Amino acid sequence: MVQLFKKVSRKRNTFIHKRQAPVYRQKKRAINTEGWRPLRLDKRLVFITLAFVITGLLFTYSSSAFDSSSFFQRQLIFDLLGLLAAAVLSQTYDRLQRLKIFRPMNLMYLTWILLIAVLFTRTQAHVHRWIDLGVFKLQPSEIAKVTLVIYLADYLEGTAGRLAKNWKLLLKPIAITAVTLGLILAEKDFGTPFLMGLVFVALMLAAGMKFLHLFFMGIAALPLVIHQLFFVGYRKSRIFSFLNPFATEGSTGYQLVQSFLAVGSGGWFGKGLGNSELKLEYLPAAHTDFIFSVMCEELGLLRIALILGGFCWLLIRGISLARVAKTNFRSLVIFGLTLTLCLQAFINMAMAIGLMPTKGIALPFFSYGGSSVIMTLVMMGIILNMAAVDNTQNNLREDITNYKNRNK
Repeated sequence: MVQLFKKVSRKRNTFIHKRQAPVYRQKKRAINTEGWRPLRLDKRLVFITLAFVITGLLFTYSSSAFDSSSFFQRQLIFDLLGLLAAAVLSQTYDRLQRLKIFRPMNLMYLTWILLIAVLFTRTQAHVHRWIDLGVFKLQPSEIAKVTLVIYLADYLEGTAGRLAKNWKLLLKPIAITAVTLGLILAEKDFGTPFLMGLVFVALMLAAGMKFLHLFFMGIAALPLVIHQLFFVGYRKSRIFSFLNPFATEGSTGYQLVQSFLAVGSGGWFGKGLGNSELKLEYLPAAHTDFIFSVMCEELGLLRIALILGGFCWLLIRGISLARVAKTNFRSLVIFGLTLTLCLQAFINMAMAIGLMPTKGIALPFFSYGGSSVIMTLVMMGIILNMAAVDNTQNNLREDITNYKNRNK
C-alpha cells in the first residue's frame, strides 16, 4: 500500500501526491463537486471601462447640443445593453465557446452573411453600412472586428512558432481576412479595413511571422491601397485637404478646420463642460466622429491628457494580461481586442488634430452610436473573461516566454 501522508511533526506535514488524474477527469470532477463559480474580474479593467462609459455619456449629452436629451437617452440605453452583454460574457464566454454556433469559423460565416446583406440595404449618407432593424441600426463591420480577432487567435493558437518555417500556413488567415476586409471595403468604408489590417499584422507578428513575409504581403496589397486612396474621388480629395485644409476650408477641408478651431480654443484648461461653441452647428458630427474635438475644447490640454492616459493604461494592462495568459488563444484574443480598441482611439484622436486624413471612425466608449458602443463593451467583456479564467491578474510578474518558444 502506498503511503500518501508522512508525518514529520505536529507543526508541519509533508505528503507525497498520487499521480494526477488525466485532465478530462479532473475537469469532470470539478464540475460535479464544485459547480459554477463567478470569475474574479480584473479590477483595473473594470474601473477603466466604467470610467470611460460614464465620461462618454457626459460628453454625448454635451456635444449633441440641440438634441441633447434624445441622443443622451439612446446612448444610455446602448451603454446599459453593452454593460449587460459585457457582464454576461465576462463570466460565460469561455463556456459559450463550446457551443457550435460560437466556433470561430461559424462566427466568420455569420459575419460574412451580415456583410453581404448590408450591401443590399438602402444607402444612408451615400454608403451601405447599416441594417435598419426599426428600433436599432446594426452595423456588421463592428461585429467583424470581434469575430476576425477571435478567428485569427483560434487559428494561430495551433500554428504559432511554425509560421516562420512554413509560409503556406499564412495563406488561410490571409484569405479569411482579405474576404472580410474586402466586404467591408465594398460598403465604402476604408477606416475599418485600415484598422483591422494593422491588427491583423500585429497578431501575425506576435504569432511568429517573419518580417520578410510582411514585406511581401505589403507589396501584394500596395496596388489596392493606392487605388483606394488616389483613384476614388472623395478619398483623394480628403487626402489633399488633409495636406492643406485651409486651402479647401469652404469644401472638403471644412471639418478639419473646425476641428482645429475647437481643439485650439480649449487652451490648457478648457472652457468647461457644456461650454463648447464649435458644436453649435459649426463642427459636423460633433457627437460621433469629432467628439474628441469637443472634449478638447471643453476640457483643455491638461485634462484631455487624462483621457489619452486612460487608453495608454488600457493598452499596457491588456498587453500585460496577454503576456501571462496560459494559452496562446487567450493571449492573442486579449492582445488583439485590446489593440483594436486602443488603436481605433488613437486613430480617431490623430484624425481630430490633423495627424491623419479624416475618416468615419468612432472614438471607443465616447462616440454616439449603437453597434459601436455595444460591440466595444462586448470586447471588454471577452477581454475580462479571457483574463479571469486563469487568474492571470495574480501572475503579472511571471516571466513568460514568447509565442515561438511556447510551441517548440
